[in-house]
Amino acid sequence: MSPRRHQVDRSPSQVDVAKLAGVSTQTVSRVMSGQDSVRPDTARRVLAAVDELGYRVHAAAASLASGRTRVLGVIVVSTDRYSSAALGVGIQQAAAANGYTVSTAAVADHASAEAFLDAFDRLERQGAEGIILGIPVELETPAMRARMERTPATRSERTSLDGDAPLAVDQHAIARLAVEHLLDLGHKTVWHVSGDDYWTETQQRSEAWEQTLRDRGIVPPPVIPADWTPESGYRAGRTIAAIPEVTAVFVSSDEMAFGLIRALHEAGRNVPEDVSVVSVDDIALAAYASPALTTVRQPFEDMGRAAALRLIAQIEGHEAIGEMPSTDPQLIVRASTAPPPAVS
Repeated sequence: MSPRRHQVDRSPSQVDVAKLAGVSTQTVSRVMSGQDSVRPDTARRVLAAVDELGYRVHAAAASLASGRTRVLGVIVVSTDRYSSAALGVGIQQAAAANGYTVSTAAVADHASAEAFLDAFDRLERQGAEGIILGIPVELETPAMRARMERTPATRSERTSLDGDAPLAVDQHAIARLAVEHLLDLGHKTVWHVSGDDYWTETQQRSEAWEQTLRDRGIVPPPVIPADWTPESGYRAGRTIAAIPEVTAVFVSSDEMAFGLIRALHEAGRNVPEDVSVVSVDDIALAAYASPALTTVRQPFEDMGRAAALRLIAQIEGHEAIGEMPSTDPQLIVRASTAPPPAVS
């Protein structure tokens, strides 16, 4: 027989907890908000009543009582790229661990600056106490600066708007790691398949690729443009396959590298025997490509956690919570790179 129920089922309330614990509702509220003005034995009785009843704090009611929403806003570009999803996981983890929820505003790819400002305003109206700008474009404008002055905000990427950000992966370092690895293997030059020019990281990686070659006394070959998709990598691969002297390629994302390797294979160019390939990100599939990809790992989840922790510290007026995770890029050497055929 099923247990008896009240005539009207309802969730337990703060009043129910107070009655069971033998305290006032104000005491329950102080315990649930973590205030230290309650005697330990009283707090234990309240928490025991909470567990017994299965009471859960209603976020809207709590925000009305405290004047705080404990909501972090995140502005992202609407994309199916792995990096955006992994960054979001890190933000969610850090927020939840510190008693915050996350509200996201997605902006269309290649959107105008006004669209990002509108997203910022929308998150403010939803009660965000601080906002993470997980966006790939420069927004060094008076309008954005004014918003960042009235609402705590931080970026998950290094740009001139937040040039001293300790959170972002150094995109110039990513390109240097990739290009130097190929040159040190003995390749005379390194070709580059770039990402979408809309993204700041594309520009930074291309700049560092070119400078690294020039520092070695090498005139850079033409950049082969792409747009982050495997299809664009495939098209770039067909171009590379038609240039016999190419022995090394720096591709700006793992997903594009998958397409590029497919095109090289179809053209009878073997990786790495004929052409070595280094890419960026180290997504989960990179280790299971054929051949396994040499790539520069970006710690996306750590970046998200770091951005959230930094923002929470801004909101609450103290130093960052706990040890900030490292966001240094790391070269992961696998089977897609080798010395060029002439020096094998």
